[in-house]
Amino acid sequence: MKALGLDIGTTTISAAVLDREDGAVCDAKTIANQCFIDRGNEWERIQDVDRIMEKALAVANEMVDTYEDIETIGLTGQMHGILYFDEDGNSVSPLYTWQDGRGNLKEDGGRSVVEEIRDVCGIWAASGYGLVTHIYNRRHGLVPENAVGFCTISDYLGMKLTGRKKPLMHAGIAESTGLFDGQKACYLTDALEKMGMGEDLGMLPEVREDFAKLGEFRGRPVTAALGDNQASFLGSAGFTPNAVLVNMGTGGQISILSDQYFTAPGIEARPFVHGRYLLAGSALCGGRAYAILEKFFRAFASEIGAGDEPLYDVLGRLADKGASLEDPMVAVTTFSGTRVDPSLRGSISNISEDNFTPASLTCAIMNGMAEELYRMYETIHEGTGITADHLIASGNGLRMNPRLQQIFSRRFNADLTMSRYKEEAACGAAVSSYTEIPE
Repeated sequence: MKALGLDIGTTTISAAVLDREDGAVCDAKTIANQCFIDRGNEWERIQDVDRIMEKALAVANEMVDTYEDIETIGLTGQMHGILYFDEDGNSVSPLYTWQDGRGNLKEDGGRSVVEEIRDVCGIWAASGYGLVTHIYNRRHGLVPENAVGFCTISDYLGMKLTGRKKPLMHAGIAESTGLFDGQKACYLTDALEKMGMGEDLGMLPEVREDFAKLGEFRGRPVTAALGDNQASFLGSAGFTPNAVLVNMGTGGQISILSDQYFTAPGIEARPFVHGRYLLAGSALCGGRAYAILEKFFRAFASEIGAGDEPLYDVLGRLADKGASLEDPMVAVTTFSGTRVDPSLRGSISNISEDNFTPASLTCAIMNGMAEELYRMYETIHEGTGITADHLIASGNGLRMNPRLQQIFSRRFNADLTMSRYKEEAACGAAVSSYTEIPE
């Protein structure tokens, strides 16, 4: 018997079919999302909900048609962002994604919504978090008049698969929308009232802490969506204690399973199951730092007439050459800032006559990518005592880069193994649909 996992990412939509007996991947498919909407606002990152659903439902039907012995279906997708729906359970807005920047725009009082939440409520929440977006939208008349609630895109997929008119949201996804108490698994209604959202409390979704059943799709039970972070961890590490999952994709992330609730600047405690949390830190640039470096070298190559082909193979060779330098450059890869300080920028230092080379620069960027996540691990370790006994890597930024794997292993002083699954989030979603949760 088999299980299907569906993952609605920012740039791709993925599906994975797992054998429930041995966990082997029977089939996997990834298609481009390509549903962004450009309305001319530089700070805006929104997507077309109906187009996403059309693609996701087509993939779901294709997999169920192909594998009639699929018994269960699990869901996951991009976190933080929201869409609005009406009383019939149909979307009435675009998807405001996690990348949306309206929460950082200065209001009439000189503060952004993010800054006001911090000053008035003493709560940190980033732009792109659903309730930050909602507060801005409400103030600027952007909430549709017929909207009765909001949810994430993966929750909405659950509604469309099962015919629900209202979402049932896992606490881990609810926490990602902001102004949420992860320990008590409930929204911070007092804080929302302080922000003038008291009349909107009825729009908050119902929240559950377990892998709740939403309903059925073509006779198969569908479970509530997990955040892509929780799903990736479940698919990569399960419930292994002292396991550290490092992900390097467009961004970068470190996640550690913990029985303790612990937060710090840049570290979130994301609800998992049965009182467990994923302590997570996110690098906004992450794997994109390597892409920025490749773009830099490719621009130079184009200027001297050497073509405009991708140079990742060249970077790999440069990294091997630069690995033995005794006095290398040092790079801080916060080129896109951090969630705590979006204005922060990266730097390159310790430049000397001897190390000012392409090889040294390449290694410096890769070391900087590892260092940013290691600093987050140090914060978690100092606050909880959790150690990195098992280092598990996911994401193509690490999967396709052996030198970067070595750098991470050395920096964390732990053996690194790649995640069993390439499509970690979709596979983790499939696992969530049938797994026995340990107490």
